[in-house]
Amino acid sequence: MDYNYESDHTKFMREYLEKNPEVKEKRVEARNMWWDKKQNLPERKRFKESEVPMKGYVYFNE
Repeated sequence: MDYNYESDHTKFMREYLEKNPEVKEKRVEARNMWWDKKQNLPERKRFKESEVPMKGYVYFNE
């Protein structure tokens, strides 16, 4: 077995990121903007408590 196999996509991405280092910085900024946020625990608890349970099969009206 060849354990050094690298897919075409992986090669492309590695080479692209090497040629365009600013993309890594933009990825980090985008992640911080959309994902890495502090959680508002009281608000999250309120959302969880206000959920309405889904009925068993949603395609039929009972």
